[in-house]
Amino acid sequence: MRDKILVVGGYGAVGQVICDELGNKFPGKVVAAGRSYQKAKQFSLKTNGKVLPRAFDVSSEKDLDENLEDISLVVMSLDQKNTKFIETCIKTGIHYIDITASYSFLKLIEKLDDKAKNSESTVVLSVGIAPGLTNLLVKHSKSQFDSIDIADIFIMLGLGDKHGKAAVEWTIDNINTEFNIIENGSLKKVKSFEDGKKTEFPANLGKRTAFRFDFNDQHVVPKTLGVKSSSTRLCFDSTFFTHTFAGLKKIGFFNLLKINLFRKGFIKIFENFHWGSDIFIAKVDAIGTKNKKVKKYECSLSGRKEGITTGKVAAIVAEYLYQKDFPYGVYHIEQLFEPDEIIGSLGKDLKVYF
Repeated sequence: MRDKILVVGGYGAVGQVICDELGNKFPGKVVAAGRSYQKAKQFSLKTNGKVLPRAFDVSSEKDLDENLEDISLVVMSLDQKNTKFIETCIKTGIHYIDITASYSFLKLIEKLDDKAKNSESTVVLSVGIAPGLTNLLVKHSKSQFDSIDIADIFIMLGLGDKHGKAAVEWTIDNINTEFNIIENGSLKKVKSFEDGKKTEFPANLGKRTAFRFDFNDQHVVPKTLGVKSSSTRLCFDSTFFTHTFAGLKKIGFFNLLKINLFRKGFIKIFENFHWGSDIFIAKVDAIGTKNKKVKKYECSLSGRKEGITTGKVAAIVAEYLYQKDFPYGVYHIEQLFEPDEIIGSLGKDLKVYF
């Protein structure tokens, strides 16, 4: 009987949050999966058996069908190199959620839309904070206009938070990237941690300068919400550290990241660097037309411990997908959910400024 939820990477930092949230609501139906059965078992014991352990290697085809025969929903909290596993889930009619922040990978999943429709599988992408809550803030902003023209997204991350290795690696690997954004309906090439822009953050944090970064929300909302221009910029809770990062980028310091030994060392430093708070803020500055007049609108939300919140967002989406019927195909979070459904469900975990 297909009645279980498989959380791949379920004993990892974010995976444990997802499993805990879902295990409390569906005890005995949630499976924490990963390469190490021992780690999965240890985590299972901490949940008093609400979450079940399973040894599972997503990159191996060995025993794949056997591991999926009782699964109705997969929540993926690991980065993958290809879509083979996802295609197997879709082919089997399993619903699927992915929290990856890599747009290059999400584009590959988007191409599986027809297969998902034909196999009666629902796939949900852009699940987390950025992408995820930021996409929903843009959707909320759009509701304030007759038409939305510009959505500037800003992310502030606290350096005192404990970020998982995968998140740190993704951030480091994207410091030197060039990428395309949509501006006035056309592609424009930009570079990470350049082209700073100021915005007023809530919680008495005042004006801060944030810099371009390759979050995938800016690539998605022009397609899903019809935004003519979209950008995402990043800063840290430490103004000094933000501008130091921008300065190092400007003089070419981060070119050293091409050297593998330097990259590994920098990742290690960043993993163990906890100077600041554990706050995160997501903000949207939008411009659109209302009653034939150009208007501006700002909205934001703040919370603490972005990894935990990412896990909770994934768990909320999983709960909906597990219990209710949704259209088949590949969708981003804002295509299936209203802002209140997800943001409202987080309750006291967030402060919302609408």
